[in-house]
Amino acid sequence: MKVQRSIDIGAAPEKIWPCLTEPEKIMKWFNLLRKFEYTGEKRRGAGTTFYYEEKSSGQLMKLNYIVTEWVENKKLAFKVTSGSLKKDDQVWSIETTPTGSWFTMFEDMEMPMGIMGKIIGALFGEMMIGKSMEKILTNLKKLAEA
Repeated sequence: MKVQRSIDIGAAPEKIWPCLTEPEKIMKWFNLLRKFEYTGEKRRGAGTTFYYEEKSSGQLMKLNYIVTEWVENKKLAFKVTSGSLKKDDQVWSIETTPTGSWFTMFEDMEMPMGIMGKIIGALFGEMMIGKSMEKILTNLKKLAEA
């Protein structure tokens, strides 16, 4: 299941970027997260690993990720390496605009539970995840514009 949402943020990419890469700032806007921590010595660049716990639909998901692309002030891409989801590839991108930035969040996910997960994802996933993304993006906008 693929879901994408975007938002116009009245802030430069340089102001948004720390919100995407600093754990204490991530926890302020990504309201589904219960925990976020880097798990290796690396704290930036491709190959950086991290762990987070996300409370979604009443379920606590424990997930490990690796950063696959890190372009400062432009793009952060990562994918799940282990945890509650079979697949979760995410891309967060920032484009400069005349009034600030255009931020896009893209997620390509495969839920657990075999065929049931596929059915639930097909029926409700885009709507549920899309609504969550919209709330998350609104939070990011408020934080970056403050």
